[in-house]
Amino acid sequence: MHARVTEFAELAEERYGLAVDPVEFPEEGTPTAADAAEAVDCEIGQIVNSLVFDVDGDAVLCLTSGAERVDEAAIAEWAGVSVGDVSMASPDLVRSSTGWAIGGVPPICHESDLPTLFDPALLAYDTVWAAAGTPTSMWSIEPERLRETADAEAVAFTE
Repeated sequence: MHARVTEFAELAEERYGLAVDPVEFPEEGTPTAADAAEAVDCEIGQIVNSLVFDVDGDAVLCLTSGAERVDEAAIAEWAGVSVGDVSMASPDLVRSSTGWAIGGVPPICHESDLPTLFDPALLAYDTVWAAAGTPTSMWSIEPERLRETADAEAVAFTE
């Protein structure tokens, strides 16, 4: 198992008491939600995209269904800022705020406490799949348990 995947599984156990059983994929990984869904044999909506946004200079994590698209205007409304103050976070901001690189950001086990939004569309499923620290790994969890563990606020922020 990749060292970062092992680190994630150990952090999840240590911090949240979660027994994570990661699945790893070939080197090319799962660059899209559709690829990830095919790899674990689930619906695209069951894939959790952990997307970091720069909201007026602060990192905000958005856990969204792979079947949805983030609406930056909805994030701006939630944050009480103008839509021009919301953008995808730079790779440096993602790394410094989460401790993980883009493509492998898990929904939990970050370097800092991030405000976290949770896409209610994920609650339509019994199980969801999220990154486990690398672009070539995933793990599954019940969506409500993920929302609680991530201390995420269920907000309609997708188109």
